Amino acid sequence: MQEELKQKTGLTKEELFSHVTHSDTESEKIAAPQYSYWKSVFRVFFRNKVNIIILAVLVFVIAFAYIYPAVTEYDPYANLLDPNSKHLSPAQALDYFGHELKWILGAGASGEPTFDAVWYGAKISISLAFLCAAINMTIGVLLGAVWGFSKKVDMVMMEVYTIIGNVPTILIISVLAMLFSPTFWTMVLALTVVGWLGIAYFIRTQVLIIRDREYNLASRCLGTPITKIATKNILPFMTSVIVTLLATELPSYISYEVFLSYIGMGMSEMSLGRLIYAAEPAMVTPGWQFEFWSPVAVASIITVVLYVVGQNLGDASDPRTHM
Repeated sequence: MQEELKQKTGLTKEELFSHVTHSDTESEKIAAPQYSYWKSVFRVFFRNKVNIIILAVLVFVIAFAYIYPAVTEYDPYANLLDPNSKHLSPAQALDYFGHELKWILGAGASGEPTFDAVWYGAKISISLAFLCAAINMTIGVLLGAVWGFSKKVDMVMMEVYTIIGNVPTILIISVLAMLFSPTFWTMVLALTVVGWLGIAYFIRTQVLIIRDREYNLASRCLGTPITKIATKNILPFMTSVIVTLLATELPSYISYEVFLSYIGMGMSEMSLGRLIYAAEPAMVTPGWQFEFWSPVAVASIITVVLYVVGQNLGDASDPRTHM
């Protein structure tokens, strides 16, 4: 028999057959592929080629807004005494000053390069948006998680929300911007003093939906603190919701800043909103339109790209899309 097997297979009996050992520990293991949440998120996100293009545009805009002002010297009043340098179209500026990158969008009311002014303003506006988003999202998400779990906190916060939440946000921001000197930090204060409240209420509503699920009830029966349940059980489950919320918050701060600056209540620094406000007369003056539409275009690109990237990343953060 052994000779016959060896002739047919070329293998001996010992090589074909072996004893199977039994292990209670090994028998309890479930064979399943390894799963990494964030690896799956980025795999789903980058599966769409459009997301790669949009993300590349976002990275380029943000990097350029910080790198370009750091490597160039920008003096908005360097050509103030030169009457021939003011309100030049791109072609006129390149002919007058020479073929340099900073003159490709023309010159402004003080003879300053519009290109440099736009990117210095973009740096201020982007910094404002990210700082306000970090403050409001941190306070709003953490407080909202506790708010949805604690009845005592709910009683207090509902009264606060009822009073403040019904006052138009733009009115609160406008009043605070008028009370204090119009600076970068004044705008941060105005956008964050109550900006977290709406986020906290939204998170509280989401927590109410999932707080009484079996695993949370089991944690509470075992004596787990509410804060630990909120941060370990609830918030990780809501990652896609939080990312989607962030996608709407980031562009909104740039929009607020542009709107307040456009109506003359913005900060004193030359942000994108301030540039649009200063260049308002150029919108209807033939040959000067680049001064107005350049910051408008950059502000629009930043807000749209931030929103689209955030929304698509929020969709990819949903574990149901990882199948």
